Amino acid sequence: MATQLSKSQVIEKIATTTELSKRDVKNVLDTLTDVGHKELKKNGVFLVPGFAKFVVIKKPATKARKGINPFTGEETVFKAKPARKVVRARPVKAAKDAV
Repeated sequence: MATQLSKSQVIEKIATTTELSKRDVKNVLDTLTDVGHKELKKNGVFLVPGFAKFVVIKKPATKARKGINPFTGEETVFKAKPARKVVRARPVKAAKDAV
């Protein structure tokens, strides 16, 4: 299985490809991250063109309930969960085609 690139490795690859300084590339990535966080908080959607669309999904609270453990067949109680927001990333068509 392939190992994933670290942040510094990504910055280095982009810097060598674009012939920009590592500091400039790092600033662009940090700014992109900040803008993404603000847009997700404000609108619930953030698009990185050619890569992915990030969407905030609101999950409602669930009550505690009785059920059966599918592995043992024993009756069990599933805990209640509070309401929460989850971020999902959906790849755009260009990213799917690249793979």
